[in-house]
Amino acid sequence: MAANPAPLLVRRPRAVLVDLAGVLHVGEQAIPGAVNALARLRAAGMPLRFLTNTTRTPRRTLVAKLQRMGFAIAEDELQTAPHAAQQLVRQRGLKPLYLVHPDLAAEIGPSADAPDAVVMGDMGPHLDYAQLNTAFRLLMAGGAFIAMAKNRYFMEEDGLSLDMGAFVSGLEFSSGVSAEIVGKPAAGFFHTALAELGVAPADAVVIGDDLHDDVGAALAAGIPAILVRTGKFRPGDDDAPDVRPTLVADDFADAVTRLLALA
Repeated sequence: MAANPAPLLVRRPRAVLVDLAGVLHVGEQAIPGAVNALARLRAAGMPLRFLTNTTRTPRRTLVAKLQRMGFAIAEDELQTAPHAAQQLVRQRGLKPLYLVHPDLAAEIGPSADAPDAVVMGDMGPHLDYAQLNTAFRLLMAGGAFIAMAKNRYFMEEDGLSLDMGAFVSGLEFSSGVSAEIVGKPAAGFFHTALAELGVAPADAVVIGDDLHDDVGAALAAGIPAILVRTGKFRPGDDDAPDVRPTLVADDFADAVTRLLALA
């Protein structure tokens, strides 16, 4: 069944939510034109938040990496899935077993001695069967399951790489426990960023390279969304029957040019 047409962008948005990997950069390389395009958005006075499901890198390290590429981004402008998970853990008073990348461990903190929940990030090559089985047993004993994200794949400099969604789905299948997703595509991830800016969903726009977890999720959350043909974009995404972006742009620079052309 074809999706309903996305809302049109008839005026300049009051805020822009920008995905990072695949939109501004791939690996350690800025996407051509992206640095200058971000500077143009700032010069126009556009309120910004940057969204990422990256769960291998602490916020401070990620911001420093982006700044080295030339992007003017501050740490408090960055909305990350690990930060959202930490907020949820504190709100609910949980004592988690953390399955996270070693680079993220210092920011997240240690696992509890007697955990009552599994909080899962992308461990990359550090994830092994023993860790998955420990998590499985905890879930079977009634533990809660929180996943920082559930993406299928992401783009690295040498090509597409498997993301954590396969492992989240595997634990869900074996335990019968559904994970609560705190990063994209959860609507709350987008709404939290907009609440900080004081902007309603319909008055903002999301720019992303993932048809489903960026664009489809934003549309489901009531936010117009622009799909860029960079990063994890695959041929045919711009004509998919199930998700219809508000706008399709060649890249971030093209998206910014078209946004700033609006009155």
